Amino acid sequence: MKYVYVIQSLKSNYWYTGLTNDLRKRFNQHNEGKSTWTKPRGPWELIYYEACLDGDDAKAREKYLKSGMGKRYLKNRLKRFLSLT
Repeated sequence: MKYVYVIQSLKSNYWYTGLTNDLRKRFNQHNEGKSTWTKPRGPWELIYYEACLDGDDAKAREKYLKSGMGKRYLKNRLKRFLSLT
């Protein structure tokens, strides 16, 4: 399985979208400051993920979720969650 995920910074509300084989391990790496891109903005919370059987599908989905349309999709999909935070 390949996982496409979105984490949100508890410090700045910044969203980071990524791709991994091991979601738990990767999420822990973000929170432990082991990722150079996310280190200064931690701690993080996982707000969304999708599982894909095929790596190419997962890469395409990650690329979409990082696009303008993908960000709108996520905001619409998570609107109840976002209104609670």
